[in-house]
Amino acid sequence: MLRLNDILDRVSAYHPDPDLDLIKKAYVYSAKVHQGQLRKSGEPYLVHPLEVAGILAELRLDEASIVTGLLHDTIEDTLATKEEISDIFGGEIAELVDGVTKLSQFTAGNTQEEKQAENFRKMVVAMAKDIRVLLVKLADRTHNMRTLDHMKPEKQERIAQETLDIYAPLANRLGMQQVKSELEDLSFKYLKPTEYQDLAQKLAARARERDKFIAEVVGIVRQKVDEAGIPAEVYGRIKHIHSIYRKMRQQDVDFAQIHDVIAFRVIVDSVAQCYETLGMIHALWKPVPGRFKDYIAIPKPNMYQSLHTTVIGPQGERIEIQIRTREMHRIAEEGVAAHWAYKEGKGAEGMSGKDAQKFGWLRQLLEWQRDLTDPTEFLETVKVDLFADEVFVFTPKGDVKSLPRGATPVDFAFGIHSQVGEHCVGAKVNGKIVPLRYKLKNGDTVEILTSPNSHPSKDWLTFVKTSRAQTRIRGFIRQAEHQRSQEIGKEVAERELRRFGLTLNKLAKGGELDAAAKALGYRTGDDLLVALGYGKVSSQQILAQLLPPEKLAAPPPEETPANRLTELFRKVARRPPTGGVRISGIDDVLVRYGKCCNPVPGDAIMGFITRGRGVTVHTVGCDKVLTMDPLRRVDVAWDARAADVKRPVSLRVITGDKPGLLAKISQTFSDAGVNIAQANCRTTGDRAVNEFEVGIGDVKQLNQVMRSIERIDGVYSVERV
Repeated sequence: MLRLNDILDRVSAYHPDPDLDLIKKAYVYSAKVHQGQLRKSGEPYLVHPLEVAGILAELRLDEASIVTGLLHDTIEDTLATKEEISDIFGGEIAELVDGVTKLSQFTAGNTQEEKQAENFRKMVVAMAKDIRVLLVKLADRTHNMRTLDHMKPEKQERIAQETLDIYAPLANRLGMQQVKSELEDLSFKYLKPTEYQDLAQKLAARARERDKFIAEVVGIVRQKVDEAGIPAEVYGRIKHIHSIYRKMRQQDVDFAQIHDVIAFRVIVDSVAQCYETLGMIHALWKPVPGRFKDYIAIPKPNMYQSLHTTVIGPQGERIEIQIRTREMHRIAEEGVAAHWAYKEGKGAEGMSGKDAQKFGWLRQLLEWQRDLTDPTEFLETVKVDLFADEVFVFTPKGDVKSLPRGATPVDFAFGIHSQVGEHCVGAKVNGKIVPLRYKLKNGDTVEILTSPNSHPSKDWLTFVKTSRAQTRIRGFIRQAEHQRSQEIGKEVAERELRRFGLTLNKLAKGGELDAAAKALGYRTGDDLLVALGYGKVSSQQILAQLLPPEKLAAPPPEETPANRLTELFRKVARRPPTGGVRISGIDDVLVRYGKCCNPVPGDAIMGFITRGRGVTVHTVGCDKVLTMDPLRRVDVAWDARAADVKRPVSLRVITGDKPGLLAKISQTFSDAGVNIAQANCRTTGDRAVNEFEVGIGDVKQLNQVMRSIERIDGVYSVERV
């Protein structure tokens, strides 16, 4: 078990003049307030903050971070207050402890997914103020994962999935490879225990043979660098279990076919020695084409720098070798924790120059969290950017832009500026016109063609990859639909008001329209007209607010909306109810479902009378709804029998063109109890487009099966068509 003296020794080893008394005081305070508390393992609770502080000391963080590690649970789990901590330890540490506490407190949503989303949003806000808050949270999560054995299986799985979804990718984006790898391995252990044990046993079975091979390769490389007079550290290690498993899934092979399970590192003093060592290794062993990556010339966004090459080494084995300087190695292992700016407690908003460029992705996260009000949408939006591999492309002026793999010219355009994206009409890649769906490749030079009269298309959402592009396109479409609904609402209102000798202009100027809006729960008259255009409110409801009852009771001889609806109801086809949908005030009406949107139980729906054909049910977001006469709208709702009837739903699944993927998708449908009525699969280049028509009970089942398919390696996207 870690002791206080161990932490003090670690801090003294890297800090020139540490305030050890402050750390001792924090230890005494934490021991006092946590006295009598036990962990699930039965150990004293104090063990946890000690271990968290120990991890932070291994990352070589400042005293304030170490103290925060010791105190991080005091506000949440004891009677301690932020004010008390501020009085004893100062305002800076109080803010850090409060920031970590807020990450652990859920305030929004009842479902686990909503809670996770809101927690992630808080994390991003905390990072903006002081990134050390996130570093303490990552250390806290690391120790919790190390001691997850004592939790119930369902809680183990939930925490492991959250760690794999959120914390490991964030550690990766912060450049903390050591933390990222440990979190991935521990998550894998609890999410797929059988596969984990199987791989661990296979690795252990060949341990002696691998150790001998590592010693042989290290000896050859060390001899070469010594002969060249290059001072270097050379060593080999087994790759992390989760990374081996991921490679098996990506390549669809078993363990015996994975050759490069060992990674070798050569650590030298200078960049020049990196390239000199690379030349010696390529002269010694034949390099594998296409497997060389220069992250020194073009670093990853998380500051990672290194040379990667794969060669055919002794015994014809493929071996992967990484070459880097000592400073690059420290940053690769510790990431942002190794960066001087954070030793002084600067947050993401306090960065400038090169630091701001390196952490541009963090600024983007902050921008998205301000733009998106729904925390679940925010979580899904940023997950794409956290996981995706980058491609590096160039502007016509030669500036390098980093985008997620699979990004298109539209993503590039929105990455340059929102206005460029909104007015994009085409693109040139390497001087040639390409479709907007074109998948950008490393090294492409991209030029965007614009027109002031062009606007985003809803189709763009089917192929853009970046969160920024998706957010801006959705925003534009929402605005366009809003304006269209307002125009439809105005037209319907004008027509109805004319019959009573009134005009919309006169009512708007006199304030009557605003008063009617407020009475019906809308802020302004314009909002009321939008609701009328959407079909959320009827013209009869509006007229009831604008006209006295006696005038409404004796309408003009012309056809009224009520008479018109009555006549339509009289003409609709009738037959015994089909089940699944209730229609307000009407029995035994034929119900049909719009093939344009295929609603399923759980979707928000509305019904429209179709002359002689009953009522057609559409989803509220269906494009056809905006073109239909609001006077034909009737209120409909799903009834208790809805889920008993399986509704057809079309899904489009975009995947890599790999053998076995279609079988895995089919098995996922089967496991979820979903029947495939029809399937159409085709390949385009290295991708496959798979369209399925399936029978779905309700929207919850649909969301579950879509999420399960998304988790399959090789699946790029799943969407409801």
